[in-house]
Amino acid sequence: MGADQNFDWRHAAASAIDWWREAGVDATIDEAPRNWLARVAATPVVETAPDVVAPFVLPDTMDAFLAWRSGPDAPEAGWPEQMIPAQGTVSSDLMVLVDLPEREDAATATLMSGAVGRLFDRMLAAIGRDRNSVYLAAVCTARPTSGRVTPEMEERLHELVRHHVALAAPKRVLLLGNAPSRALLGADAARARGGLRTLNLKVGTVETEIEAVASFHPRFLLEKPAFKAEAWKDLQMLIGGLDS
Repeated sequence: MGADQNFDWRHAAASAIDWWREAGVDATIDEAPRNWLARVAATPVVETAPDVVAPFVLPDTMDAFLAWRSGPDAPEAGWPEQMIPAQGTVSSDLMVLVDLPEREDAATATLMSGAVGRLFDRMLAAIGRDRNSVYLAAVCTARPTSGRVTPEMEERLHELVRHHVALAAPKRVLLLGNAPSRALLGADAARARGGLRTLNLKVGTVETEIEAVASFHPRFLLEKPAFKAEAWKDLQMLIGGLDS
């Protein structure tokens, strides 16, 4: 039989070309000869070294540390309550640590305000001191909304307060309450009190030896006045031989 006289070769060719175009063929003629059996060289993969982030190192001078501690990178930055920095004489031989600011402290920007502060002042006066002759700081520089520091942040704050004490390098440090006692002695005040504890702290390559006394926070003494006699024993131990 002969070929179909009605077969449209142009339509068939166009249909074939459309099929190849849809298959991804974008050229019908290549002027340069090509060896289709030759292996295609693999494109080399260039590996870039990951960025190395240097570990953060706390400032090793007091001025730089205090600026960082009250700046935007401090753990408490951005909290609703303002941060209250350390107060008193940095070079004092006696440093006092509390847990965090009182509710009244934000209004005065002063640590230990209100009734707690008045009892604290009387405790200092009993050993011949005042706020100007000690260096007063808080483990947590701002008051959390809940009034308590979360366990996740506690370890970081402990690291910071140990660094702070090491930079201050007082002869002795009074730890008022559980948070300061846990940070430096690893135990609550009730368990850690009763003696002078020796601390070996290090900043960079410099090591310093400091004596610590743990005692009750004035907040606790206001709630349980019966413990004031025990607190007085702690204060006597703290000041004994310090001015000699």
